Formats: sequence, structure tokens, C-alpha cells
Amino acid sequence: MSGDAAVRATGLIAEDEAPQRRALHEQLRQAWPELQLMGVCEDGEAALEAVARHRPDVAFLDIRMPGVSGLEVARAVAAQGGLVVFTTAYDDYAVRAFETGAIDYLLKPVQPARLEQAVARVRARLTQACRPDVRTLIDDLESRLRPRGERLIRWISASVGDSVSMTGIDEVLYFQAQDKYLKVVTADGEVLIRTPLKELLTGLDPDEFWQVHRGVVVRVAAIERLRRDELGRTTIRLKQRPEALPVSAAFLHRFRGM
Repeated sequence: MSGDAAVRATGLIAEDEAPQRRALHEQLRQAWPELQLMGVCEDGEAALEAVARHRPDVAFLDIRMPGVSGLEVARAVAAQGGLVVFTTAYDDYAVRAFETGAIDYLLKPVQPARLEQAVARVRARLTQACRPDVRTLIDDLESRLRPRGERLIRWISASVGDSVSMTGIDEVLYFQAQDKYLKVVTADGEVLIRTPLKELLTGLDPDEFWQVHRGVVVRVAAIERLRRDELGRTTIRLKQRPEALPVSAAFLHRFRGM
């Protein structure tokens, strides 16, 4: 990419706190006026959709956002060859460990001089013919940032008539949002719970369960194949269930290279 192409770079901001989102937007306009922002998103889901639609050259992402995290958005950006700059309120050793040529980070509140330094690094990388694939680094960063002793869900309890059913997490094939409920599906049946999908995600092992749609989380090992129809819609077929589950474009990056 030439220097002129770097000037015409496209970018994305994802930050769930409105004051910090506005501040970063304004600071970027000052530090990099040529950057064409394709989206200023207030959550990870909107950011994933913007990444799939616009394929930005660089994304400035809050690491910790409810629901879809900045790490998940970073995977989508990296899968399309884009660069990532994380923003975080924590001067954590795990973040410092990734201050490399591949991933940069900014501590909140973002200081103008530090942002200018990050912008200079990104612009220099955009001129390079080959960009590093940082998905492995992102996976390592996620494991480092995961709280020690974090309690993962082991059982799902659901009211069924005048009793309570208990389903082991190892039995669950997928979760699907359904009106005000969440459907929990196993090979043998299904139950409904009231836990929101965003809340549930925080207690699932991200190596075992992937979000594939705004309302669907599936066990990776249960997937048999992906299928794209003549209209370009993608669905998942499972090994032990007959139904097809939708996959949105925002989450297709998960399946590249499989």
C-alpha cells in the first residue's frame, strides 16, 4: 500500500461508554484527520456488523464490552487483514505483554500524545505489503485477561411445570434467544430459561461455545457443516439435531481457516 493509500485508510471505533466514545472520536479527528471512520459503535455487536460491511483498515476497540467483547471484534478485523488498537482502563501485565508490532493499546483516559504515537505506528504498518495475522495473539490475550478462578457455568436449571430440570453444560448443543426467553437445546430436547444471552455468554467457555448470530450461541464440537444457499445466506447443520441455525455475516470470520 502506498503512502497515499495509507492516508485514505478506513477506521472503526467501538466503545460502550458514551463520553469516552465521543472523546476518542474527537481525538482521532485531531490526530488523524484523513482517516475515514466507517463506524462509531456503542457495542460489540454493532461493531461486528460494521466490520463485515466495511472491512476497515484499523479498529480502535474497547477490550471489555458487554456481550460481544472487543477481542471478538478484533478477531473479525484481523481475519480481514485489518489492524487493531485496543483501549483499556487497566494497565494490566497481559495488555503490556502485547505492546508489539502487531497490536497496540491505549490506556484510558486516552492521552493525545499517546494516541498520536499509536496513529503513527498504524500508518507505518499500513504501508507494509504484508500484515501480521494477530488472531493467535488475540486468543492468548483473551486467556491472560480471563479472571483467575472465573466461574464457568456447569449446570442449567429451568422450571418445568412444578419441578426444576437440571441440564449439564456438556449436554447443551446450542442456545437460541426466543422472545423474552432463551432456548437451551440438547440432543434429546429443550428447555426455556429467562437468562439473557449477553449475561449467559460471560459464563461460557469461549473455546467451547461460539456466538454465530445475534441470538444464537452454539457448541463448536456439535457443528457438522456450514452451508450457503443461493441467496448467500449461511446456516449451520449440527451432528445431533435436524434444524439449521442461522449464521450472520458478522460472525463468519470464526469459520475461516477451519
